[in-house]
This record gives sequence, structure tokens and C-alpha cells, in this order.
Amino acid sequence: MNQKTDIFLAFSGTAETQKLVSEFRAIKEVKQIFIVAPEAVQIQDAETLVSSTPLSTSFIKQMAQKSKAEFAFVALQNTPLEIGQFSLERLTGAAKNTGAAMIYSDYMEIKNGERINHPVIDYQEGSLRDDFNFGPVQFYRSDVLKSFAEDEFSMAGYYALRLHASRLGELIRIPEFLFTMVETDTRKSGEKQFDYVSNLAREKQVEMEKACTSHLKKIGAFLHPPYKEINLSEEEFPVEATVVIPVRNRIKTIKDAVNSALNQKTNFKFNLIVVDNYSSDGTTEILAEYAKEKKLIHIVPKRKDLGIGGCWNEAIFDKNCGKFAVQLDSDDLYSSENTLQKIVEQFYEEKCAMVIGSYQMTNFALEEIPPGIIDHKEWTPDNGPNNALRINGLGAPRAFYTPVLRELKMPNVSYGEDYAVGLAISREYKIGRIYEPLYLCRRWEDNTDASLDINKLNAHNLYKDRIRTIELKARLRQLVSRSNSKQ
Repeated sequence: MNQKTDIFLAFSGTAETQKLVSEFRAIKEVKQIFIVAPEAVQIQDAETLVSSTPLSTSFIKQMAQKSKAEFAFVALQNTPLEIGQFSLERLTGAAKNTGAAMIYSDYMEIKNGERINHPVIDYQEGSLRDDFNFGPVQFYRSDVLKSFAEDEFSMAGYYALRLHASRLGELIRIPEFLFTMVETDTRKSGEKQFDYVSNLAREKQVEMEKACTSHLKKIGAFLHPPYKEINLSEEEFPVEATVVIPVRNRIKTIKDAVNSALNQKTNFKFNLIVVDNYSSDGTTEILAEYAKEKKLIHIVPKRKDLGIGGCWNEAIFDKNCGKFAVQLDSDDLYSSENTLQKIVEQFYEEKCAMVIGSYQMTNFALEEIPPGIIDHKEWTPDNGPNNALRINGLGAPRAFYTPVLRELKMPNVSYGEDYAVGLAISREYKIGRIYEPLYLCRRWEDNTDASLDINKLNAHNLYKDRIRTIELKARLRQLVSRSNSKQ
């Protein structure tokens, strides 16, 4: 049979959509063509599927009902799309040769009138974040659609479909630029990264969490209490708490950060360890002056191969490190002089291995900017460790019970090191949360994630996905071991 693929296309304008339909009609392997639109449209040689919620469970089931061919070509982004030379044939061949549940590819994008390459990354078990970029086209086996039977979601249905597909087979990337799409979101990477925590996204995030939790239960990776108890008196330390600041070339902000730490008011002893990773802009000289105060320990590592995580390891294994190690980035500040006191009190109240607070987004002048307060209220005591596998970060400021952090150690990288440790801690121990803003997160042009090119952004996402994969496998092994020990 030559007709092997049904086409599902989001409507992107009459002329653009009609042109694309005509191109598909010239391909002999195409069986049916459906246009997905919020209202009926007139496109020759295609049937309209009316839906205002194309990412819903109900629409996925509608596609499954309509699909008669072996494969389904799904492109639900309502932006103009171009198909590359023999791209459909390439997808079909790869699907037949691999038996994959879904195929996707790299693509080109037209941004501000310029056509540029947009590579994506390989899918892995830990690619559980709901913002994984598959590009504009996903090529499913039709039996994957037809076996989809998730609960009703209005916004997370398509995410649930992808998770469903991953349980039925591989999700395989073709590293070729098979399609071109018009990119309408031209914001910098730093402007996009907090979209998921805006108030408008809350309802969507609740659905996404439910879909991910369902997936974890189905693959046997769902965690639930009780967790290991922490004995906060098992060791003696020189001080109760240590503020840790890794820094390199932050002459514009380091004084603000240091003063924010030193001005904390507490009913316990604390100190500040600043790990100066070979600054060359005058930061080192500033810290040398501050180090004359006994509360500030200025460390210049002997090693020259350290990222932010490696600098953290220098601090936590230093003899001056306190019982609790509390994060402060070199361009941020605590929101008040009581932040450190509140964090330490939370450790004792919840008897936890890690405490995470909430933060307020500001500009360089410390004026609030959107999306305002980031509180990660999606974290719940029962399901937080599971939902942590879906989201891209856990919040700030982050604080650790030092013996646990010494046991785990920070990965020696400068991106995702805190997330990796947070995931590992959440597998074994309780994490305490403070939902009031304790921290001012300053956004400015020198932030390391302010404007990343696609290759750097892909490298970051690939790393965090790998962290999730390692953590997912660890949880699967742990849960199997627990199950076997009960038998």
C-alpha cells in the first residue's frame, strides 16, 4: 500500500495552508489531510477538524479516530511550515526501519526574516520536562494514537501523548533539517526561561504535573513518603551556618552580595565563604579587604578546572564550613536581614536535608520585574520529588545540611549542579520549603543565561535531561530494591 501517512496540520493562514496541502497531495504516500483550526476553514483537498484546544486529550482521541493510515504526521503549531526535499519519505523510512513510536527532526527557522538552522537534541528516558523541543513536526505510529487513553486534559493532552509514546517505543531524532518554520517568539533565552512560573501558566502546570505523575506511576518510578530522617545533632561544626558565594569577575555586584550576607541578624554563629575562581577584574582585591573581617573566608582554589559546582565543593569541605551551607549567587542579594535565620529555623522545624526558599525577580537596580515572585508552589510534600523530574529548577535560595551535601558532592559544572543535587536529595530525604520571598534574583546583561545561542541552550538542556535520566534510573533501582526487601 502506497498511502501510508495521514497529515494533521494546524491552520496558519489560507494561502500558506493551501500551498502546503497542495504539496502534500503531490506525495503518493499521503492518504488523508486534516486541517486543525478553531473554526471551519475552506482548504481544498483537506478536511477541517474544528478544535480550540488542539493539545487536549479529547483532540488526540479525535485524531486517533480519524487516522486510517500506518503513520500520522502531526504539526500543531499554527505558524507557516515548509516541508523539505523528500522529508516525508525520510520520516516514513526511518519509522519503518526502526519501529520507533515517534520520529522527529532538526529544522530551520525563519526569525526576523533570516533562515537559520535550529538543531534539537536526542530524547532520553529523563527527557520528562514538558517544554522539550521536538521541532514543528512529530511523526507517530498510528497505533500509538489509537492506544492513547489518558484522563481528560485541556492543555496537557499532547504532553501525555508523548509520555505514552515513550512507553511504547523509542522517540528517535533524525539529525537533519527536514522542515522550516516561521519563529514568532524572538525573545532572548533569559526572557523565556521563567514563562512556566507565571500566574497565567498555573492551571497548565497543574495538568502537566498530573500527566507526569501518571507516567511515573506507570513505569514504576513514583516516589512517596516516608523518607530518611535527619539527625541534625550528629556532628559538631565551627558555626551553625555558612553562606557560600562562588564568584568569578563580578566586580559590579560582589560588594552587594557580600554585604547582604554579612548583615544577616541571627541568634547563632555564622560565617561567609567566598570561593574566588581566579577573578581578573578586581573582584579578588575587593574580597581580600573584606577577608580582614573574621566572618568572611576568602578561598582561592588551588585547582584551575573548577566550575560553580567545584567551587561549592571547595567551600563545603573547608574546615570553616558550618552545619548548614546556604547559597547566595554573586550577583544576587537576600531580601532581608532575617533570611538566614528563617532558613535555619526551617531545617529544625521540618528535620530536612535541604531547604529551598522563594525569590523575587528584579532588574539591576533591584526594581521588581515580571514574573515577579517565583515561589514554586507546585511543590507539595507528597509529590514534590516526583514533579521535580518535570520542571527545570527547584527554586532559590537553596540551603543544604552539610553532611548530606558532603556525601553527595556537587557536580563540577557551572549549570544544573544545584538541580542535580536537589534531585538526589529528594529521592532519599525530605526537602523543606519557604514560600515567602527570601532572595532577590537580579536579572541583567551579564547573567550567564541571559542570551544563549541554540548550541549552548541545547547543551544545557541535554545536561539536565541526562541528570534526570540518571536520577530516574536510580529511583527505579531503589524502588525495585525496596519492593524485593518486603517480599
